[in-house]
Amino acid sequence: MFNKLLKRNTEVVLKDKDRLVLIPNEEIPAHIAIIMDGNGRWAKKRSLPRIAGHHEGMKTVRKVTKLANELGVGVLTLYAFSTENWKRPKIEVDFLMRLPEEFLTTFLPELIEENVRVEMMGYQQNLPSHTLKAINKAKEATKDNTGLVLNFALNYGSRSEIVDAVKDIAKQVAEGTLEISDINEDLISSGLMTKGLPEPDLLIRTSGEVRLSNFMLWQLAYTEFWFTETLWPDFNEESLLEAIKIYQKRNRRYGGLKGDEVK
Repeated sequence: MFNKLLKRNTEVVLKDKDRLVLIPNEEIPAHIAIIMDGNGRWAKKRSLPRIAGHHEGMKTVRKVTKLANELGVGVLTLYAFSTENWKRPKIEVDFLMRLPEEFLTTFLPELIEENVRVEMMGYQQNLPSHTLKAINKAKEATKDNTGLVLNFALNYGSRSEIVDAVKDIAKQVAEGTLEISDINEDLISSGLMTKGLPEPDLLIRTSGEVRLSNFMLWQLAYTEFWFTETLWPDFNEESLLEAIKIYQKRNRRYGGLKGDEVK
């Protein structure tokens, strides 16, 4: 859609045939997290099997990744499969486990060319070998890239993540290598799967559902939320731009006051 992108000192200018969109460059979210929801409903509306919606949603991942990288977003975390999603029908789960392989095999050359680095957070032990192989291949091929970090949350659950971090801290205290007085927010954050990444500035959830679904419960403490009725396969570049423009109008105070509010 966007055939020209120019970065200037104070703004990002996205240009297409019909209009010009100006986005302040200094207010681009460093980390955008997305709960990709609505694939099944998209397919049902078209009398298609649910897996058709998941396949179409893969195309949206490509479009959103490309634009986020062009805009200068640092990290894009996509909630691809939760620890609770194993409860779904086996045929659907099997298809979802094949999607990373298909996506990364198809688009890996493009990701490399666009300087995107692939990462994954989640529990690897239950993932099929072919899924892990595709992800590890992409991580290795893109490890030196310095652009957008495309972070797939796969077999991920925030409560389990926090429990594991607490267990590790308790183990260190029991072993005498950590004092209770040393436990603070930074220590807990360092034990999470997002270690080394900035906390999300913007969370997007598609399909009209308004809940977090066990996604990054610790990390989203001061994140701006944006919910849309748009189903994930219908989410496009315009949708992402709309979310970012709304984010830029938010007054992020982190519990304090800014500017004239102090007076």
